[in-house]
Amino acid sequence: MPNSNAKLHSNHRGGREASRRELVSRSLQSAQHCLENQDFGTAYAHYLLVLNLAPELKTTVKETFQFTLFKWAEELDSLARIQDLFNCYEQALELYPNDEVICNSMGEHLFRMGFRDEAAGYFHRAVKLNPGFADARENFYRVANWLVERWHFVMLNDARRNLTYLRAIESAVRSGSTSVLDIGTGTGILSMFAKKAGASFVYACELSKTMYELARDVVAANNMEREIKLLHLKSLDIEIPKHIPERVSLVVTETVDAGLFGEGIVESLIHAWEHLLLQPKPKNQDVSAGDYGRVIPASATIFGMAVECKEIRRHHRVGMQEVAGVCLSDSVQFFSPTYAAAGSEETVEPYTTEKLSRVPGGYRALTEPCQVMAVDFNDLQELKSLASRKPWKLSLPVTEGGILDAVVVWFVLQLDDEHSLSTSPTEETCWEQAVYPVQGLLDYSVKTGDTVMMEVSCQDCYLKIQKISSLPSECGMDFSDRDDTLSLGNEAELCNALAGLQTSTKQDSSTPVCVLESTEIALLNDIAYHECFKAAMSKVLLSLAPSKDLHSMDVDGHGSGINLQEHQNKSSLGVDPDALYILDVSEGFSILPIIAGKLGPVRAYSSVEKEQHQAALQVIAEANHFPKETLEFWLSHLEEESVVLQRPKSDKLWSIIILDVIETSGLIQQEVMEKAAISRCLLHSGGKIFPQYVLVYGMLVESESLLLESAVQGTEPTLGFNIAPFINQFKVPVRVYLDLSTLPCVPLSKPAELLRLDLMNPLLNSSSREVKIQICKSGRVTAIPFWYHIHLDEDHSLNTSDESSHWKQAAVVLDEPIPVQVGDELVLDVQHHKSNISFTVKR
Repeated sequence: MPNSNAKLHSNHRGGREASRRELVSRSLQSAQHCLENQDFGTAYAHYLLVLNLAPELKTTVKETFQFTLFKWAEELDSLARIQDLFNCYEQALELYPNDEVICNSMGEHLFRMGFRDEAAGYFHRAVKLNPGFADARENFYRVANWLVERWHFVMLNDARRNLTYLRAIESAVRSGSTSVLDIGTGTGILSMFAKKAGASFVYACELSKTMYELARDVVAANNMEREIKLLHLKSLDIEIPKHIPERVSLVVTETVDAGLFGEGIVESLIHAWEHLLLQPKPKNQDVSAGDYGRVIPASATIFGMAVECKEIRRHHRVGMQEVAGVCLSDSVQFFSPTYAAAGSEETVEPYTTEKLSRVPGGYRALTEPCQVMAVDFNDLQELKSLASRKPWKLSLPVTEGGILDAVVVWFVLQLDDEHSLSTSPTEETCWEQAVYPVQGLLDYSVKTGDTVMMEVSCQDCYLKIQKISSLPSECGMDFSDRDDTLSLGNEAELCNALAGLQTSTKQDSSTPVCVLESTEIALLNDIAYHECFKAAMSKVLLSLAPSKDLHSMDVDGHGSGINLQEHQNKSSLGVDPDALYILDVSEGFSILPIIAGKLGPVRAYSSVEKEQHQAALQVIAEANHFPKETLEFWLSHLEEESVVLQRPKSDKLWSIIILDVIETSGLIQQEVMEKAAISRCLLHSGGKIFPQYVLVYGMLVESESLLLESAVQGTEPTLGFNIAPFINQFKVPVRVYLDLSTLPCVPLSKPAELLRLDLMNPLLNSSSREVKIQICKSGRVTAIPFWYHIHLDEDHSLNTSDESSHWKQAAVVLDEPIPVQVGDELVLDVQHHKSNISFTVKR
């Protein structure tokens, strides 16, 4: 009987195996049939069944499964079935946990949906799985800033800053503060300073998942994992005794930004004093420090001054009334986001940041530095009063006449009685300064003896400086720095003062307001850009326009174009004047369609998305007496917004398509060559893509600054602690938003043409090229800055390295410097893959 039972069980198992194989075979056939019918959802379900029933087929069906997954994900994305899309990828990664292609695709979907932190994590995972996977590597470089912000490298390389913190922490621990909490630990360096100083108990919290994991690796590599307790928490969520056993005697932190308060130091220290720190030491009492709480830094003093700076001005104020024949005067007011933040109820950063020592064109101080405020981080009541404190007025006497462009702010961080750090623009510091651009005045000029007025407050965790204006010296006003009232001698003086203020501030609330990014304002101020496009578009339209209109075409960029009144009369009669079609798909706010509309009988289509931007363009078009149908918004004509490049009408083609080829950051736009390929199919005979081709230029330089900003340079700057190998996993070889005119560097070669990207003639393109570079100065090659000559046609081009250009430049930073001598010849292997350029230097 036992033998009989075993035989039955064996037959049963054999039957089940045969059924499994048959089900797998039928499911594979069904999946293939569904793929042929483009039923990707059902095909995906069949493949899931196959892979769960027959894991041994994973390698065999991998490529087909990937294809099915990606097609089904695209369909789910278009249907906005986001949760289903994520579920599919999670299922796929359970089956193929080490598949870099699936990880990368998941990251791309997350990035498009705005989940940048999560996307960066998947890109990084894909790169770790396969460092040679170019798509994942480029995606990771694009979003690495969200994983590990670039200032971590600069600050860790600042040995003076690190040593100052170490000395202050050592002093505190020696005096008895032996239990330490590090708030916002980052890489864990301050925690390790505390442990090295002899602290008995060290706790550290970090909110960012990536930085928490990095700190954990760093602490372990320095043999302190048992001595430092890391918490993946916001400090506001730490509880006693759940997370730490008792209150600590010392909190160390550097959760400060260029404006001091922007990273939430006030809120976190209020919570720490109320819940995590021992009571503060009574003043003027000689007692043991270990029995009381204290904070490093102990206090801070904020300073400010008014400056003239052309670079700040061109990024925050539109400086002309007419651009390439298009009148902007009084039709609309343009402001940058910092101005909009002043009156906004939303929590918006009210300042931008600049390293003033490297700002192109420099800056000029119009006032002496003045103390804006001071704060004691060891005084709980003072910290609490900051948020509730009423705004106060501050006045800065003008000591040198000029143009009032911004109020610049920095601070001195007093770590203790003996150790301090300054972020002043005159100091050698890793810090940038906070910049409050001046906007909304009728007159920005000031002279010696005038007064710059402003209102200061601490709201929403930010230092806010608002209502900046200038008061002429003849007004004779006297403001108290901390008082809301005016000290005026008599009624006549009050009237004169008010009159002076009224001439300084725009009062016309009926004028439409348009908020633009600072890069968009810089573009509006780029005269050469608009004149160049005007001339190039005129040339194309001249070659395509009916002969009867040739005499009035604006060929050289200085004429008035075709008679608009005649064109308007024709349009009002319902006559189609054989209009030519122009599409501008450049990103952000662009007035190129309006410039095109002034050149003749065209139908110009703008691809701007924001309603406020569309309204501003309509107002400008009306102010320039455009026929109503001359300017249209392309996205409103599309059934599917994802397919931007298509015919204007079923029986029409485009005369000009304007593509965004170069990002303001200095990189090539993603998928630009793919867009160019589609655009070529949408042009009628004689039509052009702008630009027609782009030349990439570069040179070899020695730049210590670029090295320090790109990777931690060994253990010396971090005072012997082993941090570099871990944070340098997140280094990005390409530095963006550079200004070559002020970059501290020594050119070691002359500029050379490195690559050609031809949008009209793809046969002239090459994905790789070797360029010989002659060394003209001895040194160490550390980086290769690059920029572009953008050719709209053979006669009209733009250089992105020009001083007036709204574009910034970029640089590839080498992993290892290369020593060179005058007369040496290096070979540069230039690779272009999608939107990424990489350089390999050979001798």
